[in-house]
Amino acid sequence: MPCPPLLDPEGTWTRTLARLRGATVLFLLFATIIPLNALQIACLVVRLFSPAAFKSINRWGANAWWGGCTRAAAWGYGTRIELSGDPLPLRENVMLLANHQQMADITFLMFLGLRQQRLGDMKWFVKDVLKWVPGVGWGMRYLDCFFVKRNWTEDKASIAATFAAILRYARPVWVVLFPEGTRVNPSKIARGQHRALAKGRFQLDHVLTPHTKGFTASIGGLRQHLNAVYDVTIGYQDGVPSLWQYIQGFGRLAHVHVRRHPIETLPLDETELTAWLQQRWHEKDARLARFYQRGAFDGVD
Repeated sequence: MPCPPLLDPEGTWTRTLARLRGATVLFLLFATIIPLNALQIACLVVRLFSPAAFKSINRWGANAWWGGCTRAAAWGYGTRIELSGDPLPLRENVMLLANHQQMADITFLMFLGLRQQRLGDMKWFVKDVLKWVPGVGWGMRYLDCFFVKRNWTEDKASIAATFAAILRYARPVWVVLFPEGTRVNPSKIARGQHRALAKGRFQLDHVLTPHTKGFTASIGGLRQHLNAVYDVTIGYQDGVPSLWQYIQGFGRLAHVHVRRHPIETLPLDETELTAWLQQRWHEKDARLARFYQRGAFDGVD
């Protein structure tokens, strides 16, 4: 079963101080991102004359704000990732596939993006409603992120248009996708196992069966622009932190395992690509089982 949630520390005073700390951090986050939104909106004038310059400005903004948040967590709380797996070249164009347990997963992937000098180039698959949210949502609209409604008929055209824009301007990218489509919890695992049993499929204990449409469409649309696919597995030793716990300074370590698959090794056929992704998730399930037994990932396994 998936890793249980992280428990808050004992002690009323400790928890009270942490909440005050978290509230201060939230205030600083909003106090910095809203002016950044204002700059992005003002720069719409630039897009009329130079779309490339507009995209560069937004990349700089994302790199500055996300980088500031990530470095602040590292310096202030000692937050870090324990990285294992394959060697990763710097500044590659990649599609990154990760298991999803809590919103804190996103922040730890930013540590990886910062390390690989691609933080400002991260483009996320996120729920469509988020684009209307001031702050992060507005900012992501100008970064060519993928806003999806979970209906492939409706999403296909907008995703294809975003692919075309990326290729047109040859922008560096880190396309981030959580193929499970939702955060894992025990009830979702149980429902997934029940469906797998009914259909005679392999049952997964720590992850959910991945949705494949977004993945196969992304590889089909961006294959010529990508260097590799990163299969990322995120594990927590002491429990999965929520985003609020992360902001308070709890859950300071995530184990991040990366398998790098050069893009030329991926199948061309959509059916074979689907099977390829499903095989990666079977391996991920077994990898997490070993992680929970040992408290660490095993090298490049």
